[in-house]
Amino acid sequence: MALPSNPTDFTLAEAREAVSSKKISSRELTGAFVKAVETARPLNAFVTETSDRALDMAVASDARIAKGDIRPLEGLPLAIKDLFCTKGVRTTAGSNILSNFVPPYESTVSQNLWDAGAVMLGKTNMDEFAMGSSNETSYFGPVTSPWRARASNAKMVPGGSSGGSAASVAANLCLAATGTDTGGSIRQPAAVSGTVGIKPTYGRCSRWGIVAFASSLDQAGPMTRTVRDAAILLKAMASVDPKDSTSVDMPVPDYEAGLEAGVKGLRIGIPKEYRVDGAPPEIDALWSQGAEWLKAQGAEVVEVSLPHTKYALPTYYIVAPAEASSNLARYDGVRYGHRAKNARDIIDLYEKSRGEGFGSEVKRRILIGTYVLSSGYYDAYYLRAQKLRTLIARDFTQAFQKCDVLLTPATPGPAFAIGEKTADPVSMYLNDVFTVTVNLAGLPGLAVPAGLTAGGLPLGLQLIGKAFDETTVLRVGRAVETAANFTAKPERWWRAA
Repeated sequence: MALPSNPTDFTLAEAREAVSSKKISSRELTGAFVKAVETARPLNAFVTETSDRALDMAVASDARIAKGDIRPLEGLPLAIKDLFCTKGVRTTAGSNILSNFVPPYESTVSQNLWDAGAVMLGKTNMDEFAMGSSNETSYFGPVTSPWRARASNAKMVPGGSSGGSAASVAANLCLAATGTDTGGSIRQPAAVSGTVGIKPTYGRCSRWGIVAFASSLDQAGPMTRTVRDAAILLKAMASVDPKDSTSVDMPVPDYEAGLEAGVKGLRIGIPKEYRVDGAPPEIDALWSQGAEWLKAQGAEVVEVSLPHTKYALPTYYIVAPAEASSNLARYDGVRYGHRAKNARDIIDLYEKSRGEGFGSEVKRRILIGTYVLSSGYYDAYYLRAQKLRTLIARDFTQAFQKCDVLLTPATPGPAFAIGEKTADPVSMYLNDVFTVTVNLAGLPGLAVPAGLTAGGLPLGLQLIGKAFDETTVLRVGRAVETAANFTAKPERWWRAA
């Protein structure tokens, strides 16, 4: 394997081979990424940089490699979404209320990565408490996408809530990054940033040590440059965990092993309800192209129906805020995080701490969630939403009797300019129209970059699989990736910024 001129151009799989075979040291590789992160500060992709820790971890990895003690991710530099608690390293969830929080413990997923030999470059910026589709709700300011439309200097959003992770991967600031997905927060930013992101089945990765948004929907997953890299990273992240009762005790497959099996004989479902009025023609064209790519490789394409899809977005925006209002009740200015000054009494302390600590989007969702759980409205809203959630999950069960994997668009359009949709929450929420169903049903979903708009911005396709069948989802994703041959990269304009 020929080494790239810049070590930051490695994929995760290439870097794994180069480091383990001593073609490049982890120290040299990590140093290149540390410099890249520093150079890319205009993107605001990182909340906390941990360069010293990264270099120390890299030196330790090189010592292990010298002894022949090589773990699966030995010496490979990653970025961690700032929703994962990292022992001794500030963890903010993108919020003022946690802006001074340094956890005394490590999340299970990040611990799995360190146990596999990975190196931590830092914590990536994100929408506050993962509430957003553009990474504009962060207390630390918006992340700017490394992508720009042709002939335009407008700053674009990287998607959200895992926007810092998506931007970091797209801009080659890390080999890969972790993300979390509650309603599309891995897949949507991956799609609009030209990267790969997979939300695994609910329960595949432990949620312990991840700051909670909506506990029945949240799931951690990898954000990478290639489908192979996603398979490698998911294998390391996933595990059963006695500290998380929702993690599932099932063997974690070697996802990488089955990637090249092809799609011959598989049935690919096209859900007719995913054709949305007003979607850009480029989205439908890419979707049709994706189906043709898979058909050309031997798959059978069949139409399926998911009749309750039209209720998915309103269902999600009842269930998720309801759970958020409960989860965020713990932030009271007493035990940890931001505490307001000059409070008259305990009630004043609660009110001032939460008022100062939470941003407007988080307050909006807490209010919605509290309302739908309140006496007299619980049955009318929350209980009805839960019944609809059951019907949405049943739709998928019935569809999978006719097919192995579903192919859909990942987003209703490309990235938009920063500030373009902040005054219209409903328009912002519509960015998740193709992704929320997967969270409500607890299924695995994969976003793969598949093309560019006429303006040169990335578009992605989404693959949805049966529960705990990430192997097939990744295998079909690899087939789409091969056919799409997406090689576009953003121009590194931020180096001159």
